[in-house]
Amino acid sequence: MRLSYLATYPIKSCYRVEAGIAEVEPWGLAGDRRWIVVDEAAKLITQREWPAMGRVRPRYNDRGLVLEAEGAAPVEVPYPSAETTDIRHFHQWIAATSAGDVANHWVSQVIGRPARLFHLDDPTRRALDAGYGTPDDRVSFADGFPLLLANESSLHAVNDWLVEDGDEPITMTRFRPNVVVSGAPAWAEDDWIGRRIVIGDVAFRVPKSCDRCVLTTIDPETGEKGKQPLRILAKHRRFPDGLMFGVNLIPDVRGKVAVGDEVTVA
Repeated sequence: MRLSYLATYPIKSCYRVEAGIAEVEPWGLAGDRRWIVVDEAAKLITQREWPAMGRVRPRYNDRGLVLEAEGAAPVEVPYPSAETTDIRHFHQWIAATSAGDVANHWVSQVIGRPARLFHLDDPTRRALDAGYGTPDDRVSFADGFPLLLANESSLHAVNDWLVEDGDEPITMTRFRPNVVVSGAPAWAEDDWIGRRIVIGDVAFRVPKSCDRCVLTTIDPETGEKGKQPLRILAKHRRFPDGLMFGVNLIPDVRGKVAVGDEVTVA
């Protein structure tokens, strides 16, 4: 097997940044989901309920982020140094730093609702679910785990099912993976649960499969919402814990991973 794709999502629920190489930190790939958008009540906003979030296209520079969107002038957002404020990430309150009025105004205008941008200045603040990790495991603003891995062959299987049902195939970006592997049979990742996977020289634990939500039904390029792939996953990949595609990863060590790296399962 080989690593065929790498991506981070600097702002949770916004557009991706693809890369050929990435640093692996204990809480995920460097820069992944370290920023978050919240509403006036400090509650997380995601594409699940607000697809316009996908219009925001962030990229990193030496000072912080540059935010871009079609029809809007780019804006630079330096790493903030303000005092922390508690924001709500699903059911959990986490201390983060505000990006300031300029960034808040820009995001609000682009997504079409009042919004505020925050940065997780200290990534050690949020512990992983104790049922799947160790007391020392940490995670950024990702839903629950540091990384998501997907299998190219499993996407091909999904697309075969879609075509058989008269639907259009989809791209892997619907599933928002951090790492994608090639060279494994479809659904081989089901057998990796509870084991370790090694990408290059970096080892990861595989705690569970990933249950998929309505976000996968939103085209990341157009923002249009449909019924696939959840409908086809419900037909072929329904398990007691949800509609499964991909597996979650927890890093064991720091290091670097790069497209083309060998991938092995221990």
